Amino acid sequence: MNIFKHKWMSYISLIIICNILVGTLYFFFHHDTIFYHIVFITLNFVMIALLIYLLATVNKTTKDLQKSNQRLNSIFDSLDVAIWSHDFKEDNLMITPGIEKLYGYSLDEFYQDQLLWKKVVYPEDLQIIEDRQGELKAGKTVTSVYRIFRPDGEVRWIRDRGIPVFDEKGNYVDFTSVLFDVTETKEREERYRGLVEMSPDLIAVIRKWSIDYINEAGSKLIGENGPSELIGKSILRYMPTKSVMVIKEALSDMEANELEKNRFETEIVRADGVTVNIEISVMNILYEGRKARLIVGRDITDRKKADEMIHQMAYYDSLTGLPNRNMFKGYLNERLSKVTDSMLAVLFLDLDRFKIINDTKGHSTGDLILQKAAKRLLEAVSDQGMVSRQGGDEFIILLEFTSNKEIEEVADRIIQVFSHPFDLNGDEFFVTPSVGISLYPVDGEDQETLIKNADTAMYLAKERGKNNYQYYNSTLQNVSTRKMELEVGLRKALVEDHFEVFYQPQYKLETREVCGVEALLRWKHPKLGMISPVEFIPLAEETGLIVPIGRGVLRKVCEQHKLWKEAGLGAVPVAVNVSVRQVQDSGFVEDVKQALEDFDLDPADLELEITESIMQNIETSSSVLKQLKELGIQIALDDFGKGYSSLSYLKHLPIDKIKIDKSFVDDILDSGLNGSIAKAIIEMSHTMNFSVIAEGIEQEEQLLFLLENSCKLGQGYLLSRPLDLDGVTGVLREE
Repeated sequence: MNIFKHKWMSYISLIIICNILVGTLYFFFHHDTIFYHIVFITLNFVMIALLIYLLATVNKTTKDLQKSNQRLNSIFDSLDVAIWSHDFKEDNLMITPGIEKLYGYSLDEFYQDQLLWKKVVYPEDLQIIEDRQGELKAGKTVTSVYRIFRPDGEVRWIRDRGIPVFDEKGNYVDFTSVLFDVTETKEREERYRGLVEMSPDLIAVIRKWSIDYINEAGSKLIGENGPSELIGKSILRYMPTKSVMVIKEALSDMEANELEKNRFETEIVRADGVTVNIEISVMNILYEGRKARLIVGRDITDRKKADEMIHQMAYYDSLTGLPNRNMFKGYLNERLSKVTDSMLAVLFLDLDRFKIINDTKGHSTGDLILQKAAKRLLEAVSDQGMVSRQGGDEFIILLEFTSNKEIEEVADRIIQVFSHPFDLNGDEFFVTPSVGISLYPVDGEDQETLIKNADTAMYLAKERGKNNYQYYNSTLQNVSTRKMELEVGLRKALVEDHFEVFYQPQYKLETREVCGVEALLRWKHPKLGMISPVEFIPLAEETGLIVPIGRGVLRKVCEQHKLWKEAGLGAVPVAVNVSVRQVQDSGFVEDVKQALEDFDLDPADLELEITESIMQNIETSSSVLKQLKELGIQIALDDFGKGYSSLSYLKHLPIDKIKIDKSFVDDILDSGLNGSIAKAIIEMSHTMNFSVIAEGIEQEEQLLFLLENSCKLGQGYLLSRPLDLDGVTGVLREE
């Protein structure tokens, strides 16, 4: 505005001078001549017109400048920005109103106290101001970031760009500072920095395989002392060749498919040589203005081990290490979906006389025989097929791309390898195999039919003297003579009540006090003698007889509990095994209610033991178990880890107790396993708030291991064998 004011005065002065010159000429030269009158008047008109034109131009320029200033002020007002300009020669200070918004003080306060801006600087940032002053005096343009206190106590971040001006003599004559409020940006950066630095995951920026940035967690994962040890180093030095290939493939996939990010699993080798499984997410980013890749990595070593352990438990037999029934059925289904015109053979094998040895010598001896039998089967089959353990003393073998001649050669080798006795600590045991064979597609086109028909053929082999193999044929009418006889016997035993309930005491391991009893069903066939539950329970489930048999056992146990209570032996808790077929029966919950009511049994004293096969129909099973829990009944999961266990389902089931299977208790004595699975189950049970009981305790070492690992309950031959009614009543009376 001052500039235009000065120009306007210059224009007036010029017009006055011109008028004086014309007047002078007029005075000295013929002032009465009409020519000079005309010149004088014309010149005045021109001067007046010029004056009017200049006045209009100045007004327009002034208005344009005012509009421009208004726009500029509007921009400043809309931004958290202020300008501080100080002309040292004129000692003229100009401060834009935006400083009030930044600092919270009025404009007048800054004019009255020119050091106010410095007085409100955060004490820890005053050194930044001192360093800045030195650089400004040296003629440098300086950008500083520091904190200030506002009158309300709020701390704000200011970015201050100072611009010094020096004259031709080198004198510091003017200073301008542009101030911005960058609080939100700084706080956002601090949050992100905190998240990155405090993250438990590896976070790094990689450019051309070199580490430009890595957080503390990343350096720990790699095994170096700190991030500074890794900056500038190649990430490839911590990766085996196969991991480098995985990463390059992932990056190529990103480029080929124009992906912003990708995720994959690989391995790294720590500085100490330990291999770590890691899950990596990679993303293309700009870092300091150049293309780079952001990597986020997570140590999944423990998860991988847990997955492997769960996979091992789900698909492999814990005793023999062979594929279990789940894996075998899945593999057979896969092969059946791909087979064309080739022949497949399913061999169902049962060990003769094994049950006698197992019952007389104990489960430890029986398990050792099963382990040695598995090795002999692998030796006989070699690479011609898959050997799996079905359960108990039953094995299933799949032979592929074979002929009858090759099948019989394998079957003969199986018979041959079992012709030698099993030597266990100087004792010899003879066990022979009975083998049934079914063929695809002649004897079935699906895995269930093929396995069932091979099972039927196996019973035919037993009937024909055992220690031989037999092919399935349609004359067997889908069931062996023995199975038919057992089924008839089961129905008769149910009607005539030929079943007997034995009881195995359960103990508090620290005090050896009885804390409960488990009911075990026994059946003596009038012709075939004692039939193992391993044999008749599956048949009862297959035929549906397990439902009425289970109902009878439950009522018998509840009645006996009442008799013990009336005899003054106390309300000893009783555990009853329940089949998945019973749980799926629509009247099961009502049967339990009726038994509790008829025999006046406190629901808390009744424990129902279910097996992992209940997971096969989780929705129905879960509903039934919840109804039982509402009655106050305890629920225990038997044989945990041998079948269909799923932790995702387990945590949603109303389970009170986990039973550690005997096979895992036996692993305590195995120098290779050292009870690792039993320990893991105990820890998991405690984590999920389940009580835990171990079964099959036969050695003092096992009991001590369980106590050391906080398993307080157990049962087994070391403590007591299953007892008949008189035997268990005597034990309760002594207690």
